[in-house]
Amino acid sequence: MTEAAIADHGLIGDLQTAALVSTDGSVDWFCCPRFDSPSVFGALLDDEKGGHFRIRPRADYDSRQLYFPDTAILITRFTTAAGMGEVVDFMPPAGKVPTANHQLVRMIRCVRGEMTFDIDIAPRFDYGRRAHRTDVTHNGVVFATDTLTLTLHVVREPGDERIAQVRVAENDMHVELSLKAGDVRGVVLESGADGPPREIRVAEFQQMHDDTVRYWRNWLSRCTYTGRWRETLQRSAITLKLMTYAPTGGLVAAPTTGLPEQIGGERNWDYRYTWVRDASFSVYALLRLGFKEESAQFSQWLRERADERVGGEGGPLNIMYRVDGSSDLKEESLEHWSGYRGSRPVRIGNGASDQLQLDIYGEALDSIYFADRRGLEVGHRGWMAVRELLNWLADHWNQPEEGIWETRGGRQDFTYGRLMCWVAFDRGIRMASVHGRPAPLIRWTEARDAIYEQIMEKGWNRESGAFVQHYGSTTLDSSLLRMSSVGFVSPYDPMWASTLRAMEDELVIDSLVYRYDPEASPDGLEGSEGTFSLCSFMFVDALARAGRLDDARLAFEKMLTYSNHVGLFSEEIALSGEQIGNFPQAFTHLALIDAAITLDEALDRGRPALTGD
Repeated sequence: MTEAAIADHGLIGDLQTAALVSTDGSVDWFCCPRFDSPSVFGALLDDEKGGHFRIRPRADYDSRQLYFPDTAILITRFTTAAGMGEVVDFMPPAGKVPTANHQLVRMIRCVRGEMTFDIDIAPRFDYGRRAHRTDVTHNGVVFATDTLTLTLHVVREPGDERIAQVRVAENDMHVELSLKAGDVRGVVLESGADGPPREIRVAEFQQMHDDTVRYWRNWLSRCTYTGRWRETLQRSAITLKLMTYAPTGGLVAAPTTGLPEQIGGERNWDYRYTWVRDASFSVYALLRLGFKEESAQFSQWLRERADERVGGEGGPLNIMYRVDGSSDLKEESLEHWSGYRGSRPVRIGNGASDQLQLDIYGEALDSIYFADRRGLEVGHRGWMAVRELLNWLADHWNQPEEGIWETRGGRQDFTYGRLMCWVAFDRGIRMASVHGRPAPLIRWTEARDAIYEQIMEKGWNRESGAFVQHYGSTTLDSSLLRMSSVGFVSPYDPMWASTLRAMEDELVIDSLVYRYDPEASPDGLEGSEGTFSLCSFMFVDALARAGRLDDARLAFEKMLTYSNHVGLFSEEIALSGEQIGNFPQAFTHLALIDAAITLDEALDRGRPALTGD
């Protein structure tokens, strides 16, 4: 079989791990007990060997998928010639204490007529590398290895044996379940259960559902945004929350690994970690929506990483960490998996973790500064960590690096890296001045001004009439769309207007934006990639700030058409319009939120958004 399309999935989760459920009722991706743990169901990357948990009608069917309003509860609706049914999938929130106990709840309902469901559970522990045992009891099934056990509890009413009769073949389970209108049954797959499978009554099942609805609606009620595209932004906020590891506040870049940036290509990376850059963006986006608690928690996570001061060659901060803050991300390939539609290698771990990427200090300081201005003031220990980071950066900013896109073609003097170093010093100087904090302001100011002069001299290419990817090149890079949003250049500066026009000519295709041209700037990898959705939303933001409101709004509305059926975005859009890359991607949803708020505010004023934050 061929793996289901990336976009044909919805996301559920319990704030410590997550699962992808396809429009045909299959859990195609699930790692346990954490986002960055080995997978149990991995059909998204190998339909035959990855493992799956499928619930679908036996007869021919059509299906639709939606979220229960204002929640992370996913509903897959099936229609056949004989009736209509639903599979309702969710995971009750696991809380802020790390736990091995997680529940994947699958409620099965017949809405009209009658329907027979086939239920197939085929776990493949440790990415399919570890065999398991299957023990069947009257009330369910236990799938066990030496390191992880999954317990399947059945949901039924007294005297109902319809789901107790199972067939096991090669340690996988198959169940046939016939329902008529009004019937509600289901299963709960639990890791770390404290006992054998048990019978769950429908009333308890419904209470689990109602409690989960209440949690998500209470959380979403804290959102203060009331502008245009409100439902779109709230869905992005829920998606970001689903990708946040509650015990630490670390936001994973995506809950998946190995999904390709080019079908059949080698650009298949593991995104199940917390990037300093991505998570720093989350502070800005979530605060703009009114979610202070998440912003404060990540700020604490970032301060802890800075306090450790155990970074390698890249300085006091690594560019990424595991969700618990550890930094062992050794990269390897799963050679036994075919990869999504033949895209290999399938990588786990991430070898870019020890790269030098100087821009992360600017993103970190920008988020800390933004939070500080909105009441999350930096305390003494936090300021000491900030000062240490900036003192290190003062000695190391003027050197080649790998850059924001984690290229593997050698270090360069990337303009974006210098830009964000300027941001780091600028924000540090502002905070020290406002709060009267001890700081070597002369040294930081000299560094900030030197970077500004250097970018204007070496980052600007007269031939291209634009700011370029790295010094000495003519290659454009859409990461520089942030130059106006961070306040480095005025959105009305002729140099900036010229840069925008150059990017439109070379990198933009009908609102879709490429990161850069790999042929013009080799990145050490084979093949090409799609347009980068993060950059497409950054383009909207830049247009709005430059006063081009009609262009910005049209580009934004066009981008929304590329989301999937439940409002989720992957990393990239292929030429065909297909979503590719890891899914859903936090960076894309963060940029969507920022672009929408910037554009909404500019439209309300009838004039362009101004820089300043």
